[in-house]
Amino acid sequence: MFTGFNSELVNSQIAPTQASSIYWQHLGAELVYTQDRCGKYLSFWWEGGKELGLNQEQVVGSALEEIFTPIDIQAYYQKILRVIQRRIPEQCYCLFQYQEQFFPFELVISPILPAQGESMSVLVMGHLLKDLEISLLNNGGNLPLYSYHKLLKQISRKIRCSLDLDTIWQETVNSLGSALSVSRCLILSYGSNKKDLKVEAEYLQTGYRSMLGLSLNWKAELYLRQALKSRHPVAVDLLDNDPYQQKSVLVVSTAYNNQENALICLQQCDRYRYWTVAEMELLQDLAEQVGTAIAHAQLYQELEQASFKAEEANRLKSDFLANTSHELRTPLNGIIGFLKLLLEGMADDPEEQQEFIQEAYKSSIHLLNLINDILDIAKIEAGKMELELTEVELDELFQDVDNLIRTQAEQKHLSLQLKLPATLTPVTLCGNYQRLLQVMLNLVGNAIKFTHEGGIVISAEISKKKTYIQEREFPGLVKISVADTGIGVSLEKQDKLFENFFQVDGSRTKSYGGTGLGLAISQKLIEAMGGTISFYSMGEGLGSTVTFTVPLSHLPVIKTVQ
Repeated sequence: MFTGFNSELVNSQIAPTQASSIYWQHLGAELVYTQDRCGKYLSFWWEGGKELGLNQEQVVGSALEEIFTPIDIQAYYQKILRVIQRRIPEQCYCLFQYQEQFFPFELVISPILPAQGESMSVLVMGHLLKDLEISLLNNGGNLPLYSYHKLLKQISRKIRCSLDLDTIWQETVNSLGSALSVSRCLILSYGSNKKDLKVEAEYLQTGYRSMLGLSLNWKAELYLRQALKSRHPVAVDLLDNDPYQQKSVLVVSTAYNNQENALICLQQCDRYRYWTVAEMELLQDLAEQVGTAIAHAQLYQELEQASFKAEEANRLKSDFLANTSHELRTPLNGIIGFLKLLLEGMADDPEEQQEFIQEAYKSSIHLLNLINDILDIAKIEAGKMELELTEVELDELFQDVDNLIRTQAEQKHLSLQLKLPATLTPVTLCGNYQRLLQVMLNLVGNAIKFTHEGGIVISAEISKKKTYIQEREFPGLVKISVADTGIGVSLEKQDKLFENFFQVDGSRTKSYGGTGLGLAISQKLIEAMGGTISFYSMGEGLGSTVTFTVPLSHLPVIKTVQ
């Protein structure tokens, strides 16, 4: 009865004899051999080798690539080094070639630990996977399996039948994951921001956690970086504890016109898996098909969005022309009407004559403002709006707004409050005075127009946080707010307020007049000066607040509260 084996035999550098093979047989494995850290066979026994005419003396002393050869020599060699360095056994699957035949083995690679010194060799025991025995086309094992070739055609046909991105993603992972019997198959999108990979679709066997919707930092994982860089499948075994139980991973990038657009990731979670050359070739061929399909679907989406935006722009411009023609005719008719009354001598006295002239003048100013709005938006969109930025005193800006607009508020019996920050030195902004005044008058004018009772509060707040705008450093910002107690805006319509020609509701606001360009112009002017603008309302009838920022030229001295 076998009670052990000679350790000298394991470490022997000489060819094993027929007698020594008896010791290997008693281990109970079909395949047993030892190798040094360079992959050289030190001893070898395989029960099925006799039927193939495999001479054991021929194998011992040979290198990995000479007689009994792993198909993926580099991956196998890395496993040997990893086992020796970590002194921990590993289980894996490996496809070997002998002459023109191929043999899939399940292997356990164990370090041989000497009494003294570092481990320099491994003991490998294997079991032939007869149910997975494969027959490659006769070209040195480099061509994919016929069944894989057929599978590639099936998956490609499915994804080519759709221009819907979600369908392409899901069809890919379902077909590939099911065919290769992996635990999990993912598609991760590689967006234009080039920062994160998002799991867009997932094939998942029962018993494992879903990764759908996760965002992964590709820079943090070496194998993901390699896949994006190399364009070839990257196989890796994860030995550390993984929250998603990944053990063996095979990943490849998809691309179109040399631009990466996704990653396909196969994961085996129940065991360590050897990825065959045929599986890698299948994945790489499929990645080319998927990359093209994704690019076409994305282009189709962009065309749909562009078409929708064009239709929406045409609708808005049509509405604008309809509204603006009315807006322009109203003051023009006023001017013509009052001038006609004067020419026909309809004024009874000098006082009434002066009144007609003032009304004609007011209508002409209103008409000029409407035309200026149209010209401003045209200039901005054509990129011809140039702003000269200088130092602007906040005090002066607020005072001019008060002088120009208070009468309008009083005529509607509305309160108008201006609240400046408490400072010992002037608050100096960096901006264009005329355009800041235009924005302020625009926002306050809107607040008065859409407010029937209550009032308007104009306030400013200083932020001392340094900010960088157009590669220039500023010591802080001023946030200016215009709050009113007016008609408000429903939540679902607030995101459209800054669109050109948009009016909250034509039938509701038509009586208020205006082109619908005020907020759009204000936004573009503020952004051109390095600031931002936002609108907030709790809903209809609950008032509104418009806030914008302007960079500070320098920090003022703030009053301390006693």
